[in-house]
Amino acid sequence: MIKKVIVGILTIVIFGCNSDQKKTNLNETYSDINIVGAMKNVMWKGELGGSIRLDTISSKKGLYGLGPESYLTGELLINNGQSYVSKVTSDSTMTVEKTFDVSAPFLVYANVTEWNEIELASNIKSIKDIEKLVDEKTTEFKRPFAFKLTGKISKAIIHIQNLPQGTKVSSPKEAHQGQTNYELKDEEATIIGFFSTEHKGVFTHHDSNIHLHLITKDESKMGHLDKLEIENMKLYLPKK
Repeated sequence: MIKKVIVGILTIVIFGCNSDQKKTNLNETYSDINIVGAMKNVMWKGELGGSIRLDTISSKKGLYGLGPESYLTGELLINNGQSYVSKVTSDSTMTVEKTFDVSAPFLVYANVTEWNEIELASNIKSIKDIEKLVDEKTTEFKRPFAFKLTGKISKAIIHIQNLPQGTKVSSPKEAHQGQTNYELKDEEATIIGFFSTEHKGVFTHHDSNIHLHLITKDESKMGHLDKLEIENMKLYLPKK
């Protein structure tokens, strides 16, 4: 009987130590990224209000981030310390404003000040190509992380959320009411992305490990990137 008690106590102690170790490792892995809210809570639970105000982010140096505007009335992008908000004005036009005076129901952001530049091979053309390449190049990286691309795109489709005021949301279909798509051609652009294999439904969609927003060089167009055909771009990954 005494032996059984001792074995039971040792089992609890060992299991407890392993659990603490897992928690520690998880914290270490994700310490460089900031995640507020979750995409699935917006889509399925209708949590459309602001979970974070962007002007409360204290460190703007090398700041990158993305998410939708609260109540799904626009798209947000933070590119190297500058925040942008895009809104639908018609099925072919939009506005892009520089401001931190805005909130998001979910947001992923990070500070990156040093990058490794990678020339893209000619066969890297699509979003899926980028996702595969980024995964292959970062097997030893802490995850998740931010990355970016700069250069010329042949074609792209971006969208901006434009949910009608007062709309209740309980599914992705309802959440995408009013979404407006824009086709881009032959544009110089920057694409900001976040990669994770563990955050589907949090800041990536259920079928992807990356979330991408694109802004044109002249800053007149910005939105969530849905389709892409690269002409000539460079990939930038954070230095480890």
